[in-house]
Amino acid sequence: MSSSSSYEKYEIRHRNPDPKTSVLLVIDMQNYFYSMAKPILPAIKSTIELCRDASIPIIFTRHCHKSPQDYGQLYEWWDGDLIMDGTLEAELIPELDRRQDDLVLEKNTYSGFRGTNLEEKLMQMGVKEVIVTGVMTNLCCETTAREAFIRGFRVFFSTDATATSSTDLHEATLTNMAYGFAYLVDCKRLREAFSKSMKL
Repeated sequence: MSSSSSYEKYEIRHRNPDPKTSVLLVIDMQNYFYSMAKPILPAIKSTIELCRDASIPIIFTRHCHKSPQDYGQLYEWWDGDLIMDGTLEAELIPELDRRQDDLVLEKNTYSGFRGTNLEEKLMQMGVKEVIVTGVMTNLCCETTAREAFIRGFRVFFSTDATATSSTDLHEATLTNMAYGFAYLVDCKRLREAFSKSMKL
């Protein structure tokens, strides 16, 4: 299941991100999720390009496990099917064209904040807004977005640069995000928003 590019049916509030205080989070776009991520690669790459053009920093997360001590509940929940560090599956998808100065944070649970220094990094960078993209919409993307909101960051959640295993799960997350946590965006909206901001 890829993403839905139409956000209007979920949208409650409208707002555009401010490039001066935003960061793009690219969640877990790894070889393990390639079949799920492949349909949204064009949207992810476009979003990354738009953010680069607007001088918005890019942060990638990489989900991986190094030992049984860091499995938490995931081992039980997913019947031992985990992404082990050092494997090809754990590496970021090459087509993303990650640059050397792009930050990569490792995590071992759904949240991009737990056990990482993401919050500290964002505060050091003066970030007030996060744009969330990647996989899976309803797990790592949603959990990271919820935590960002709770920690005081304004959240923008992409409808066409996120993906998960089914349409129902994807749409349920968009509904939840729009109701209580995030402003929905897609490539078209970001392009228009950044174009306007550059003219100011």
